Amino acid sequence: MSGKKQAPAWWYNPDVLVPFWAHAGEAVFRLASRTRAKLYEKQWKRAFHPGVPVIVVGNISVGGTGKTPLVMALIAHLQAAGYTPGLATRGYGRANPKQALWVDADTPAAIGGDEPVMIAKATGVRVRADAKRARAARALVESGCDVIVCDDGLQHYGLARDIEIEVIDALRGYGNGRLLPGGPLRESPAGASRFDFRVVNLGALPDEAATRIDPAFQAMFVRPTRVKALNSARTATLAAFKGQRVHAVAGIGHPQRFFDMLKQHEIAVVPHPFPDHHAFSEADFAFSSDLPVLMTSKDASKCTAFAQDHWYEISVDAVMPAGFWSALDVKLKALKGHPNE
Repeated sequence: MSGKKQAPAWWYNPDVLVPFWAHAGEAVFRLASRTRAKLYEKQWKRAFHPGVPVIVVGNISVGGTGKTPLVMALIAHLQAAGYTPGLATRGYGRANPKQALWVDADTPAAIGGDEPVMIAKATGVRVRADAKRARAARALVESGCDVIVCDDGLQHYGLARDIEIEVIDALRGYGNGRLLPGGPLRESPAGASRFDFRVVNLGALPDEAATRIDPAFQAMFVRPTRVKALNSARTATLAAFKGQRVHAVAGIGHPQRFFDMLKQHEIAVVPHPFPDHHAFSEADFAFSSDLPVLMTSKDASKCTAFAQDHWYEISVDAVMPAGFWSALDVKLKALKGHPNE
């Protein structure tokens, strides 16, 4: 299978020892990341600001934490507030990552990246994929955007930002707390206090789970909103699959989160986890039984060409507390334009 490799066993299992080579690699990574951050902190390397507010959504750990649903909710909120947001993204997994391009709903996922295509289709926002996020932000402003949303860019210091939002997976947290490759972290959690918002993705857990998180964090829930056939306009509801066995397909950073959501709707799941950003082919669906197939929107963007009548895409929304949106609006209104430097 293509896509990102599965996480090493020791990242999230305290009973598995970290191998010696990973300890050595962690020391090298720590030195390199600290040096890079210091270069920007001391302004020996200059960060570019596009002159409009920049909001970065990301995480300090690798793997799926639920950033994409939050990015889409953020874009929808900005649009409703009268802004013209644009999304700056690297577009992980696209065929030519060095090529900068505009991504829209009709861009093939292999060309534009699965997440950028999904976001463009769901929100209608302008999406610019570029390995250099600062360059993407410049292009978005030139196209008329008045606020930039950058996904997965907390450690990309070349783009100056006004608001930083960290997303943490409630179940996996920071894993063993070690830096790559000894653990899943891109930077030490000690520096996470600098973020304007720290969001814990509780997924499909019951609402009362929010009462058990640290008050320094905002609780996010992910709720299914639409079930649609991949090869037609036909829609359904998750309730229609209650009590049924289904093949559940997820090529995301944390597939179990998708499977658990379906189980909470009393659906009997036959799980099929794939690596994040997996490039699906028809052969991946050679299952031994002809059950309905339920998959994420991200995965559906790569399967429409060979989809069958009983394959369905599950769309989800991120649900945030009203206080999060109010605090975000206050920060945005307080921002003033930054001159390009």
